[in-house]
Amino acid sequence: MRVREATTEDPDAVIHVGVTTWRATYPPITGQAYVEDGINKWWAPDAVLPGIRAGTVLVAEVDDRVIAMASYSLFEDHLMLWKLYVLPEVQGSGAGSALLGEVIARAGDLPVRLTHLVGNDRAHAVYERLGFVEAADTVPSPIDGGPEEIVMERSPG
Repeated sequence: MRVREATTEDPDAVIHVGVTTWRATYPPITGQAYVEDGINKWWAPDAVLPGIRAGTVLVAEVDDRVIAMASYSLFEDHLMLWKLYVLPEVQGSGAGSALLGEVIARAGDLPVRLTHLVGNDRAHAVYERLGFVEAADTVPSPIDGGPEEIVMERSPG
């Protein structure tokens, strides 16, 4: 497996990872309307390309096939992990951990924060295993009617 910055050749592969993972993961937690709203909002080319152009989207690939992605940016006083998705058929392969490790390395002396949906217990367990702790009260969903999100943080170092 190889982790690298996404290029302008990768939007379709990045979108495929996101859409496939959202449709496999979120309907039992959020309902189908939330999933489709989120896909339309965050997985359209216009939503993905700015991060790719900024160099803040990473991909993990095996045999030149993108199997996972992460996006992050500097936000206030920390590095914010906005997205971390691994295709369902390769979850548990280490791709997510490898991407997250690269994001943490890029954070340097800054803490890394992320949010995940209340009810996404699998994601919570993965983040805890990788050194993240709950950092604040839950925050409202960015999509009307969606579940709240849990904020987690990993200190630098």
